[in-house]
Amino acid sequence: MHLSLALHNHQPAGNFGWVMQEAYDRAYLPMVACLERHPTIHLALHYTGPLRDWLQDFQPDFIPRVKGLVDRGQIEIMTGTYYEAVLVSLVDADKLGQIQKLTDAVKKDFGIEPTGLWLAERIWEPHLPATLADAGIHYTIVDDTHFKAVGYRDEDLLGYYVTEDVGKLVKVFGTSMPLRYSIPWRPVEATIDWLREQAERSATSAGDSERRAVAVMGDDGEKFGLWPGTYEHVWEKGWMDRFFDAVEASADWLETIPPGQAAREFAGLGRVYLPATSYDEMGEWAMPPDEAFQLHALRAQLTTEGREDIAHYMRGGLWRNFMVKYVEVNQLQKKAAWVSRKVHAMRDGTLKQQALDSLWAGQCNCAYWHGVFGGVYLFHIREADYRHLITAENLADGIIDNTPAKPFARVAIIDFDLDAVDDAVISTDQQCLVIDADQGGSLVEWDFRAAGYNLLNVMTRRREAYHKTLVDAAAQGLVVTPGSEAQDGSPENIHSNVVRAREPNLDEKLIFDWYRKASLIDHFLGKGATLDSYYRANYEELGDYVDQPYTVSAEKRTKPDVEIVLSRLGKVWQGATQIPILIEKRLMARPDSRVLTAAYTISNKGSKALDARFGVETNWGFAGGNEAHTTVEIESVKYRLNEIAENEGAAGMALTSGLWGIRVDMRWVQMANVWRFPLETVSASEGGFESNYQGTTILIWWPVQLKAGESWSTSLRFELILLNS
Repeated sequence: MHLSLALHNHQPAGNFGWVMQEAYDRAYLPMVACLERHPTIHLALHYTGPLRDWLQDFQPDFIPRVKGLVDRGQIEIMTGTYYEAVLVSLVDADKLGQIQKLTDAVKKDFGIEPTGLWLAERIWEPHLPATLADAGIHYTIVDDTHFKAVGYRDEDLLGYYVTEDVGKLVKVFGTSMPLRYSIPWRPVEATIDWLREQAERSATSAGDSERRAVAVMGDDGEKFGLWPGTYEHVWEKGWMDRFFDAVEASADWLETIPPGQAAREFAGLGRVYLPATSYDEMGEWAMPPDEAFQLHALRAQLTTEGREDIAHYMRGGLWRNFMVKYVEVNQLQKKAAWVSRKVHAMRDGTLKQQALDSLWAGQCNCAYWHGVFGGVYLFHIREADYRHLITAENLADGIIDNTPAKPFARVAIIDFDLDAVDDAVISTDQQCLVIDADQGGSLVEWDFRAAGYNLLNVMTRRREAYHKTLVDAAAQGLVVTPGSEAQDGSPENIHSNVVRAREPNLDEKLIFDWYRKASLIDHFLGKGATLDSYYRANYEELGDYVDQPYTVSAEKRTKPDVEIVLSRLGKVWQGATQIPILIEKRLMARPDSRVLTAAYTISNKGSKALDARFGVETNWGFAGGNEAHTTVEIESVKYRLNEIAENEGAAGMALTSGLWGIRVDMRWVQMANVWRFPLETVSASEGGFESNYQGTTILIWWPVQLKAGESWSTSLRFELILLNS
């Protein structure tokens, strides 16, 4: 019997340095030290590019130390996409480029040619074998879920299978769920007993002396010390050393082997064609919240009843569903595709290589999905991906060190988000704006090029499947604080049933928006609407503009200015009467300018008078908006961005990020009232439920009375300022 372990070590591009250091101290370094103590243990290690870059800068002795294990034949190093991108989301040129970049790094660091690829989040689609073969990959590791989806059982997965696409072949191992859930959570003896059972079963059923049984476990290296409670369990109480001791003591029947060696030396188990899927949990996470909760509960019930024969046929969604579930993920992915096309059109040379590296860094997968861990809910991870993509786009547009080769302004009427409806993109040498025409004609991305910052990097507050767990536990008084032990004294993991929260009463922050949080969203508010009801998304909306389609067109203007016109003839309810109201908003920009002007005209096209409150909503994604260095200034008074407050009779305001050195000055024609509140989401993480600041909503509103045939106009002016420049 052979045991093949592969440990995947990853930190996202843009992660906090203190998080990297903690992961190093509690997981990466202890594992290498443990392997040095157990020279007969052979396995595979995978380090992603962002982690490698940090190690080289801050722990320069670590990679040479790992190389020592490689040199003595104990460790195999796997390649992958350098920035741990979701491979299926990339065009072929980016797939191959990212793999080649990490492969070159492995050669440089360890002096070996990697043959295996760590597949980010085990996200597989049937076209991948051709890409992997073209990249020189001999094998990869997927989940046992992939195999069970086509009828294989646990006992069928003790080895690798071959698969192909368009005649190009790759070998695939299935990582064992029993091993992933056992190592390091269950007692060492139970894990060894399970391996012995597989060995005995394999010896009985093989009928072929050439068959070599290989049990595979590929999983995150961070669970060996970084996940809550695991440092004490794995290292201080010695689980890992005891496990390796037990493996070494079982040398008469059990041997460790890296997967690459098994792929080279052992015969395969046959041919397989795998469906598009990932591990079971991601399938749940990709589904709508109600369905995800039901699937999870049903699986748990069947498992409790011992009906694994049914449970293993149940499937969730695909990773691509995250682009439906989270419009923010779709925006980021489509931005990456937009930038990729620009970068690959560049002339070969140093600048193109720099642009490619920034593009690839912006494809780092962590902000492109959400599960138990933060994912797209982590503000700084989204922020980092956008920063890299904006840097790449700047280079593709000839902007170097914030200096354009020639100032420009242009408009593209294009289906940016690929929903079969044309949108608009305004690109200048200073800013890039994406307008989603069919979602209220709203501004959904606003890149401040000189800062490398997307000002609209916010998250909409939405329901998640795990919110029901929090609500139910809170109702029963069962929410516990971080640091407490599980009731049975066993180590916790992400599959535990303990409900933790990082602060009390988090269930009271569960507020859900009915439309996407973006900017230049047009509202008609009922007179009963208040700041509190608006904050809680349960106010009275009189118009049908917020999430409905606008027509979009580019207006011819005297060059070099550019302008687009967004319009909608909708209706506003006045009691039981519907009044047809035309909204026209013109967005104007020009080269070599950091100013955007939004000019509004509202026309009453009906026969009844209009009496309502018209508001323009903007949402701002300023990092650190819940801290003192990020402020909103109204009438010379500074406030915190995370306050729930209102101001009457304001003529303008300014938002300032001390962290990024960005200021946005906002001015409008008529005096207006201002409502503002923080966007806070409640999400799950490895440490429990937590509240996260995701941006600030600002509504600027005016009372508007229009007789039949009358019009009303206003204008908003936004200027972007880079402080200390």
